[in-house]
Amino acid sequence: MILVVPSLVIALMYFMFADVPQRPGGPSPFNNACLIMLGVFPLIVMFLITSITMQRERVSGTLERILTTPLRKLDLLAAYGTAFSIAAAAQATLACVVSFWFLGLDTAGNPGWVILIAIVNAVLGVGLGLLCSAFARTEFQAVQFMPLVIAPQLLLCGIIVPRAQLPDWLQWISNALPASYALEALQQVGAHPELTFVAVRDIAVVVGFAVVSLGLAAATLRRRTP
Repeated sequence: MILVVPSLVIALMYFMFADVPQRPGGPSPFNNACLIMLGVFPLIVMFLITSITMQRERVSGTLERILTTPLRKLDLLAAYGTAFSIAAAAQATLACVVSFWFLGLDTAGNPGWVILIAIVNAVLGVGLGLLCSAFARTEFQAVQFMPLVIAPQLLLCGIIVPRAQLPDWLQWISNALPASYALEALQQVGAHPELTFVAVRDIAVVVGFAVVSLGLAAATLRRRTP
């Protein structure tokens, strides 16, 4: 399910745009929508899977038993994060392969950069999911973090309204959200044949957010379940 569902959703979107007219000289509507999905979908899916799975580990008592050992909290979360990140990388890679080689996604830049950014976004979802799971007491509470953490990023990253057209105070908030940089990096790769400085900066910012999220998750991880 983790591997197949994103690819199926993107394939469905391909057929949705099949008969939509294309603006002369511009990218196809599917290209624009697919790039957005490759940035957003791995983030959403891995956030949900990671936060719910970690909460289930806590409720079942697995985390408490592990934390009675000399293992440090950072080591524990690094192990969980690595396992989730491998699944995230596989998911993002498969979705990109299907998009480029089966559905005709075309970008000015190298497809490898799109794959890399999709993987980084998925790992970011893992980091945010681990962080939010530290504050949730039930699986339902873990799910409730999604509108708090993910929804503002989707609204302010430029999908609905370009960031430059947002009010100044919303632009400041948008500049503090990692999804804004992830989408901008994908747009840079889609529009430029060579990797731009903006794209490199944005990828570095997203990686930084993922690392910081993992560190904060380790710092806030409870040794005992209330």
